[in-house]
Amino acid sequence: MTGTPQGQPLVSMRNIVKTFGDNVVLDGVDLDVYPGEVVVLIGPSGAGKSTLLRCINGLERISSGTIEVDGQQLSYQESAINRIRSRIGMVFQSFNLFPHMTVAQNIMMAQRDVLGRSANEARQRAEDLLGRVGLGEKADAYPDSLSGGQQQRVAIARALAMDPAVMLFDEPTSALDPELVGEVLHVMRELADAGMTMVVVTHEMRFARRAADRVVLMADKQIVEEGTPEQVLDNPTSERGQAFLRQLSEE
Repeated sequence: MTGTPQGQPLVSMRNIVKTFGDNVVLDGVDLDVYPGEVVVLIGPSGAGKSTLLRCINGLERISSGTIEVDGQQLSYQESAINRIRSRIGMVFQSFNLFPHMTVAQNIMMAQRDVLGRSANEARQRAEDLLGRVGLGEKADAYPDSLSGGQQQRVAIARALAMDPAVMLFDEPTSALDPELVGEVLHVMRELADAGMTMVVVTHEMRFARRAADRVVLMADKQIVEEGTPEQVLDNPTSERGQAFLRQLSEE
């Protein structure tokens, strides 16, 4: 996406507070994500990035504030939250593939159970998406025969199979060996280039610079800075942002 965001945000978060007991994890966070936009969340460990991502689809219940996804306000009634989750794809650090199912079966299962697709429809969608992530020949393989990077690409295909309005990625390359990171980031860049709305928590600054429309820097439970990759990564204005990026450059 280029230029100023147009229309209504696909995800809108207002004054989000999240606590675990007496521990405040998010403290008054506002964030909008627009259709076709790629927003990358960066910041030190413990800043609340992953928690914020998990709040969007209700995996974590917010303590106060409001969240809207695709025009629907998030509530925690089962029917309402399932409706919103059907519009959201999520890719985690761990792949969470079922080892007793083939790659295609892993991608087909939720299509059949949630979307009601026939076996033929679900299989065709699985094969199309495996081709898209560069694994067209792996449909009938089992997960334990794949590398970590290949398994994460299967997990991305599985999320895409549900035709989500927005894709959430929670540090999708952090569990991978360094030589496998590039193949996953390549798939994510292709999704970004194709116009997929994405919110990505990552420490991969090259991906943030290459793919993000907006970089959001979180620290101390809040958003301390946001803007284009050039603004945030090259010319941070906050002391917290300057300190974080200086630390990265020294590693």
